[in-house]
Amino acid sequence: MAARVVPITVSLTLRIDPHVHSEASYDGTDPVDLILEQAAEIGLDAVVVTDHDAIEESLRAAELAPLYGLVGIPGVEVSTAEGHLLAIGVEEMPPKRRPYGETVEWVHDHGGVAIVPHPFQRSRHGVKRRVLDALVSDDANAADAGEPADSDVLATDTDGGSANGANESSSDAGGPDGGDENSEAADVAASRAPDAVEVYNSWLFTGYKNRRARRFADAHGYPGVAASDAHSLSLVGRAYTELTIPDATRADLDASLILDAVRGGATEVQGRRTPIPISARHYAIGAARQSGYYAKLGALRSGKAAKAGALLSGKAAVTSAVLGGRAAKTSAALGRRYAVLGAMRGARLLSNLSPLSRSL
Repeated sequence: MAARVVPITVSLTLRIDPHVHSEASYDGTDPVDLILEQAAEIGLDAVVVTDHDAIEESLRAAELAPLYGLVGIPGVEVSTAEGHLLAIGVEEMPPKRRPYGETVEWVHDHGGVAIVPHPFQRSRHGVKRRVLDALVSDDANAADAGEPADSDVLATDTDGGSANGANESSSDAGGPDGGDENSEAADVAASRAPDAVEVYNSWLFTGYKNRRARRFADAHGYPGVAASDAHSLSLVGRAYTELTIPDATRADLDASLILDAVRGGATEVQGRRTPIPISARHYAIGAARQSGYYAKLGALRSGKAAKAGALLSGKAAVTSAVLGGRAAKTSAALGRRYAVLGAMRGARLLSNLSPLSRSL
Protein backbone atom coordinates (compact mmCIF):
# COMPACT_ATOMS: atom_id res chain seq x y z
CA MET A 1 0.00 0.00 0.00
CA ALA A 2 1.46 3.35 -1.08
CA ALA A 3 2.11 5.91 1.60
CA ARG A 4 -0.24 8.89 1.63
CA VAL A 5 1.55 12.20 1.10
CA VAL A 6 0.20 15.05 3.22
CA PRO A 7 1.05 18.51 1.83
CA ILE A 8 2.68 20.83 4.32
CA THR A 9 1.41 24.39 4.33
CA VAL A 10 4.02 26.88 5.43
CA SER A 11 3.10 30.36 6.59
CA LEU A 12 5.23 33.14 7.95
CA THR A 13 4.09 35.46 10.74
CA LEU A 14 5.83 38.81 11.08
CA ARG A 15 5.64 41.81 13.40
CA ILE A 16 6.24 45.26 11.96
CA ASP A 17 6.01 48.78 13.38
CA PRO A 18 5.32 50.90 10.27
CA HIS A 19 5.32 54.36 11.85
CA VAL A 20 8.31 55.51 13.93
CA HIS A 21 10.14 58.85 14.13
CA SER A 22 13.87 59.43 14.53
CA GLU A 23 15.85 62.52 15.46
CA ALA A 24 15.45 63.66 11.85
CA SER A 25 11.86 64.61 12.71
CA TYR A 26 11.43 68.00 14.38
CA ASP A 27 9.71 66.20 17.30
CA GLY A 28 11.83 63.03 17.37
CA THR A 29 14.66 62.33 19.80
CA ASP A 30 16.69 59.23 18.90
CA PRO A 31 19.09 58.14 16.11
CA VAL A 32 18.10 55.32 13.78
CA ASP A 33 20.86 53.06 15.12
CA LEU A 34 19.22 52.95 18.55
CA ILE A 35 15.76 52.51 17.02
CA LEU A 36 16.94 49.47 15.06
CA GLU A 37 18.63 48.00 18.12
CA GLN A 38 15.47 48.49 20.18
CA ALA A 39 13.26 46.97 17.48
CA ALA A 40 15.44 43.87 17.29
CA GLU A 41 15.58 43.59 21.07
CA ILE A 42 11.78 43.56 21.50
CA GLY A 43 11.23 41.02 18.73
CA LEU A 44 10.05 43.06 15.77
CA ASP A 45 10.87 41.83 12.29
CA ALA A 46 10.85 45.29 10.71
CA VAL A 47 10.50 48.92 11.69
CA VAL A 48 9.83 51.75 9.26
CA VAL A 49 11.34 55.13 10.12
CA THR A 50 8.82 57.67 8.84
CA ASP A 51 10.17 61.12 9.66
CA HIS A 52 8.20 64.26 8.87
CA ASP A 53 9.00 65.33 5.30
CA ALA A 54 12.51 63.86 5.49
CA ILE A 55 13.67 60.51 4.12
CA GLU A 56 17.47 60.51 4.44
CA GLU A 57 17.64 58.81 7.86
CA SER A 58 14.99 56.29 6.84
CA LEU A 59 17.07 55.28 3.83
CA ARG A 60 20.05 54.85 6.13
CA ALA A 61 17.97 52.79 8.56
CA ALA A 62 16.78 50.51 5.74
CA GLU A 63 20.39 49.96 4.71
CA LEU A 64 21.51 49.16 8.27
CA ALA A 65 18.50 46.99 9.19
CA PRO A 66 19.96 43.61 8.06
CA LEU A 67 22.86 44.11 10.48
CA TYR A 68 20.26 43.91 13.29
CA GLY A 69 18.38 40.96 11.79
CA LEU A 70 15.58 43.19 10.51
CA VAL A 71 14.03 43.74 7.10
CA GLY A 72 14.94 47.18 5.76
CA ILE A 73 11.98 49.23 4.57
CA PRO A 74 12.32 52.98 3.92
CA GLY A 75 9.46 55.41 4.31
CA VAL A 76 8.36 58.94 5.16
CA GLU A 77 5.40 60.77 6.67
CA VAL A 78 4.68 63.36 4.01
CA SER A 79 2.60 66.49 4.53
CA THR A 80 -0.03 66.71 1.81
CA ALA A 81 -2.40 69.62 1.22
CA GLU A 82 -5.05 67.80 3.28
CA GLY A 83 -3.10 65.97 5.97
CA HIS A 84 -0.33 63.48 6.66
CA LEU A 85 0.26 60.32 4.60
CA LEU A 86 2.64 57.41 5.24
CA ALA A 87 4.61 56.51 2.11
CA ILE A 88 6.10 53.07 2.85
CA GLY A 89 8.66 51.43 0.57
CA VAL A 90 9.61 54.54 -1.43
CA GLU A 91 13.23 55.62 -1.86
CA GLU A 92 12.77 59.30 -2.57
CA MET A 93 10.84 62.14 -1.03
CA PRO A 94 7.30 62.59 -2.40
CA PRO A 95 6.25 66.12 -3.37
CA LYS A 96 4.90 68.06 -0.40
CA ARG A 97 1.65 70.04 -0.12
CA ARG A 98 0.01 68.25 -3.03
CA PRO A 99 -3.59 66.94 -2.98
CA TYR A 100 -4.06 63.73 -0.99
CA GLY A 101 -5.13 61.52 -3.88
CA GLU A 102 -2.36 62.85 -6.09
CA THR A 103 0.23 62.00 -3.42
CA VAL A 104 -1.21 58.49 -3.01
CA GLU A 105 -0.89 58.05 -6.76
CA TRP A 106 2.75 59.22 -6.61
CA VAL A 107 3.50 56.61 -3.92
CA HIS A 108 1.96 53.86 -6.04
CA ASP A 109 3.88 54.99 -9.12
CA HIS A 110 7.09 54.64 -7.11
CA GLY A 111 6.29 51.12 -5.90
CA GLY A 112 5.23 52.06 -2.38
CA VAL A 113 2.29 51.47 -0.06
CA ALA A 114 0.15 54.45 0.99
CA ILE A 115 -1.21 54.27 4.54
CA VAL A 116 -3.51 56.85 6.16
CA PRO A 117 -2.06 57.69 9.61
CA HIS A 118 -4.19 58.82 12.58
CA PRO A 119 -7.14 59.78 10.33
CA PHE A 120 -9.74 62.38 11.37
CA GLN A 121 -7.51 63.86 14.10
CA ARG A 122 -6.93 67.42 12.93
CA SER A 123 -4.73 68.37 15.90
CA ARG A 124 -2.13 65.94 14.53
CA HIS A 125 -2.70 66.72 10.85
CA GLY A 126 -4.90 63.70 10.21
CA VAL A 127 -6.84 63.78 6.97
CA LYS A 128 -10.50 64.81 7.16
CA ARG A 129 -13.29 62.30 6.65
CA ARG A 130 -14.68 64.14 3.62
CA VAL A 131 -11.33 63.81 1.79
CA LEU A 132 -11.24 60.04 2.27
CA ASP A 133 -14.94 59.78 1.43
CA ALA A 134 -14.26 61.56 -1.88
CA LEU A 135 -11.44 59.14 -2.74
CA VAL A 136 -13.59 56.13 -1.84
CA SER A 137 -16.52 57.53 -3.84
CA ASP A 138 -14.35 58.16 -6.90
CA ASP A 139 -12.93 54.64 -6.67
CA ALA A 140 -16.38 53.05 -6.35
CA ASN A 141 -17.89 55.13 -9.17
CA ALA A 142 -15.00 54.37 -11.50
CA ALA A 143 -15.23 50.67 -10.70
CA ASP A 144 -18.97 50.70 -11.47
CA ALA A 145 -18.34 52.53 -14.73
CA GLY A 146 -15.69 50.04 -15.71
CA GLU A 147 -17.96 47.00 -15.26
CA PRO A 148 -19.57 45.70 -18.45
CA ALA A 149 -23.28 46.28 -18.85
CA ASP A 150 -25.63 43.33 -19.41
CA SER A 151 -25.69 44.02 -23.14
CA ASP A 152 -21.89 43.72 -23.22
CA VAL A 153 -21.97 40.08 -22.14
CA LEU A 154 -22.07 37.77 -25.12
CA ALA A 155 -24.89 35.25 -24.88
CA THR A 156 -24.59 32.03 -26.83
CA ASP A 157 -27.27 29.67 -28.09
CA THR A 158 -27.13 25.90 -28.06
CA ASP A 159 -25.31 25.88 -31.39
CA GLY A 160 -22.50 28.01 -30.01
CA GLY A 161 -23.44 31.17 -31.96
CA SER A 162 -24.27 34.55 -30.52
CA ALA A 163 -27.89 35.06 -29.55
CA ASN A 164 -30.05 38.10 -30.33
CA GLY A 165 -27.19 39.93 -31.99
CA ALA A 166 -25.47 40.50 -28.67
CA ASN A 167 -22.13 41.03 -30.33
CA GLU A 168 -23.47 43.85 -32.45
CA SER A 169 -25.34 45.46 -29.56
CA SER A 170 -22.16 45.41 -27.50
CA SER A 171 -20.22 47.45 -30.03
CA ASP A 172 -23.15 49.78 -30.67
CA ALA A 173 -23.90 50.39 -26.99
CA GLY A 174 -20.51 51.45 -25.76
CA GLY A 175 -17.94 51.20 -28.48
CA PRO A 176 -14.27 50.58 -27.88
CA ASP A 177 -13.56 54.21 -27.03
CA GLY A 178 -16.15 54.31 -24.26
CA GLY A 179 -14.76 51.14 -22.72
CA ASP A 180 -11.23 52.53 -22.79
CA GLU A 181 -12.34 55.76 -21.10
CA ASN A 182 -14.12 53.84 -18.33
CA SER A 183 -11.09 51.63 -17.85
CA GLU A 184 -8.76 54.64 -17.62
CA ALA A 185 -11.05 56.36 -15.11
CA ALA A 186 -11.14 53.21 -12.99
CA ASP A 187 -7.34 52.92 -13.10
CA VAL A 188 -6.84 56.54 -12.03
CA ALA A 189 -9.36 56.25 -9.19
CA ALA A 190 -7.80 53.00 -7.95
CA SER A 191 -4.31 54.51 -8.05
CA ARG A 192 -5.49 57.40 -5.85
CA ALA A 193 -7.11 55.20 -3.19
CA PRO A 194 -4.87 54.40 -0.17
CA ASP A 195 -3.76 50.83 0.51
CA ALA A 196 -4.49 50.71 4.24
CA VAL A 197 -5.70 52.76 7.21
CA GLU A 198 -3.92 53.12 10.53
CA VAL A 199 -6.74 51.90 12.79
CA TYR A 200 -4.61 51.77 15.94
CA ASN A 201 -2.18 54.56 16.73
CA SER A 202 -0.76 54.25 20.23
CA TRP A 203 -0.48 58.03 20.61
CA LEU A 204 -4.20 58.73 20.41
CA PHE A 205 -5.35 60.16 23.72
CA THR A 206 -8.75 58.55 24.30
CA GLY A 207 -9.02 55.83 21.65
CA TYR A 208 -12.16 57.33 20.11
CA LYS A 209 -10.41 58.26 16.86
CA ASN A 210 -8.92 54.75 16.66
CA ARG A 211 -12.41 53.26 16.84
CA ARG A 212 -13.66 55.72 14.26
CA ALA A 213 -10.76 54.81 11.94
CA ARG A 214 -11.54 51.11 12.42
CA ARG A 215 -15.19 51.64 11.49
CA PHE A 216 -14.19 53.52 8.35
CA ALA A 217 -11.70 50.85 7.28
CA ASP A 218 -14.19 48.05 7.88
CA ALA A 219 -16.97 49.86 6.03
CA HIS A 220 -14.84 50.39 2.92
CA GLY A 221 -12.78 47.21 2.93
CA TYR A 222 -9.40 48.74 3.77
CA PRO A 223 -6.78 46.69 5.62
CA GLY A 224 -6.15 48.02 9.11
CA VAL A 225 -2.67 48.48 10.53
CA ALA A 226 -1.35 49.38 13.98
CA ALA A 227 1.70 51.51 14.74
CA SER A 228 3.43 53.04 17.72
CA ASP A 229 4.03 56.43 16.07
CA ALA A 230 6.92 56.48 18.52
CA HIS A 231 8.84 59.73 18.95
CA SER A 232 11.15 58.30 21.60
CA LEU A 233 13.01 55.01 21.90
CA SER A 234 11.05 53.42 24.74
CA LEU A 235 7.78 53.59 22.81
CA VAL A 236 8.98 51.75 19.67
CA GLY A 237 6.80 48.68 19.10
CA ARG A 238 4.19 49.65 21.67
CA ALA A 239 1.71 49.04 18.87
CA TYR A 240 2.54 46.98 15.80
CA THR A 241 1.01 45.14 12.85
CA GLU A 242 1.12 41.37 12.63
CA LEU A 243 1.32 39.96 9.10
CA THR A 244 0.62 36.37 8.13
CA ILE A 245 2.15 35.43 4.78
CA PRO A 246 1.21 32.01 3.36
CA ASP A 247 3.66 29.80 1.48
CA ALA A 248 6.67 31.79 2.66
CA THR A 249 9.75 31.16 4.79
CA ARG A 250 12.36 33.36 6.41
CA ALA A 251 14.59 32.81 3.42
CA ASP A 252 11.94 34.45 1.21
CA LEU A 253 11.54 37.47 3.46
CA ASP A 254 12.20 40.90 1.98
CA ALA A 255 10.58 44.33 1.78
CA SER A 256 8.47 43.55 -1.28
CA LEU A 257 6.92 40.53 0.46
CA ILE A 258 5.89 42.71 3.41
CA LEU A 259 4.48 45.44 1.18
CA ASP A 260 2.44 42.87 -0.77
CA ALA A 261 1.09 41.46 2.50
CA VAL A 262 -0.11 44.91 3.59
CA ARG A 263 -1.72 45.51 0.20
CA GLY A 264 -3.41 42.14 0.38
CA GLY A 265 -4.89 42.82 3.81
CA ALA A 266 -3.07 40.04 5.71
CA THR A 267 -2.88 42.30 8.78
CA GLU A 268 -3.78 42.03 12.43
CA VAL A 269 -3.64 44.84 14.96
CA GLN A 270 -1.63 44.43 18.16
CA GLY A 271 -0.55 46.86 20.87
CA ARG A 272 -1.30 49.17 23.75
CA ARG A 273 -1.97 52.86 24.09
CA THR A 274 0.86 55.16 25.10
CA PRO A 275 0.64 56.06 28.82
CA ILE A 276 -1.61 59.07 29.41
CA PRO A 277 1.08 61.30 31.02
CA ILE A 278 3.31 60.86 27.94
CA SER A 279 0.38 61.41 25.58
CA ALA A 280 -0.64 64.52 27.54
CA ARG A 281 2.89 65.90 27.28
CA HIS A 282 2.92 65.13 23.55
CA TYR A 283 -0.39 66.93 23.08
CA ALA A 284 0.82 69.89 25.15
CA ILE A 285 3.94 70.18 23.03
CA GLY A 286 1.86 69.95 19.88
CA ALA A 287 -0.59 72.57 21.14
CA ALA A 288 2.28 74.88 22.10
CA ARG A 289 3.89 74.37 18.70
CA GLN A 290 0.61 75.17 16.95
CA SER A 291 0.06 78.25 19.13
CA GLY A 292 3.58 79.44 18.42
CA TYR A 293 3.12 78.85 14.72
CA TYR A 294 -0.11 80.84 14.54
CA ALA A 295 1.30 83.57 16.79
CA LYS A 296 4.27 83.86 14.46
CA LEU A 297 1.94 83.86 11.47
CA GLY A 298 -0.20 86.55 13.09
CA ALA A 299 2.87 88.64 13.89
CA LEU A 300 4.10 88.34 10.32
CA ARG A 301 0.72 89.33 8.96
CA SER A 302 0.47 92.23 11.45
CA GLY A 303 3.96 93.35 10.48
CA LYS A 304 3.05 93.25 6.82
CA ALA A 305 -0.15 95.20 7.51
CA ALA A 306 1.77 97.77 9.57
CA LYS A 307 4.38 98.11 6.85
CA ALA A 308 1.66 98.54 4.23
CA GLY A 309 -0.05 101.14 6.43
CA ALA A 310 3.21 103.03 6.93
CA LEU A 311 3.87 103.01 3.19
CA LEU A 312 0.37 104.28 2.49
CA SER A 313 0.74 106.95 5.20
CA GLY A 314 4.09 107.98 3.77
CA LYS A 315 2.65 108.21 0.26
CA ALA A 316 -0.30 110.21 1.58
CA ALA A 317 2.06 112.56 3.44
CA VAL A 318 4.19 113.08 0.34
CA THR A 319 1.12 113.64 -1.78
CA SER A 320 -0.25 116.08 0.79
CA ALA A 321 3.07 117.94 0.95
CA VAL A 322 3.25 118.18 -2.84
CA LEU A 323 -0.33 119.40 -3.08
CA GLY A 324 0.26 121.80 -0.18
CA GLY A 325 3.39 123.16 -1.87
CA ARG A 326 1.53 123.64 -5.13
CA ALA A 327 -1.32 125.38 -3.33
CA ALA A 328 1.11 127.65 -1.47
CA LYS A 329 2.92 128.45 -4.70
CA THR A 330 -0.33 129.24 -6.46
CA SER A 331 -1.52 131.34 -3.53
CA ALA A 332 1.74 133.33 -3.49
CA ALA A 333 1.55 133.94 -7.23
CA LEU A 334 -2.05 135.10 -6.93
CA GLY A 335 -1.10 137.32 -4.00
CA ARG A 336 1.68 138.99 -6.01
CA ARG A 337 -0.62 139.46 -8.97
CA TYR A 338 -3.36 141.09 -6.88
CA ALA A 339 -0.77 143.27 -5.10
CA VAL A 340 0.44 144.61 -8.45
CA LEU A 341 -3.12 145.20 -9.63
CA GLY A 342 -3.92 146.96 -6.36
CA ALA A 343 -0.87 149.22 -6.65
CA MET A 344 -1.77 150.14 -10.25
CA ARG A 345 -5.34 150.99 -9.31
CA GLY A 346 -4.16 153.01 -6.33
CA ALA A 347 -1.76 154.98 -8.53
CA ARG A 348 -4.54 155.74 -11.03
CA LEU A 349 -6.82 156.92 -8.25
CA LEU A 350 -4.20 159.25 -6.83
CA SER A 351 -3.44 160.55 -10.28
CA ASN A 352 -7.09 161.47 -10.84
CA LEU A 353 -7.26 163.34 -7.55
CA SER A 354 -4.08 165.38 -8.18
CA PRO A 355 -4.57 169.21 -9.13
CA LEU A 356 -2.08 168.75 -11.87
CA SER A 357 -4.21 166.07 -13.50
CA ARG A 358 -7.18 168.49 -13.53
CA SER A 359 -5.21 171.33 -15.12
CA LEU A 360 -4.08 169.03 -17.80
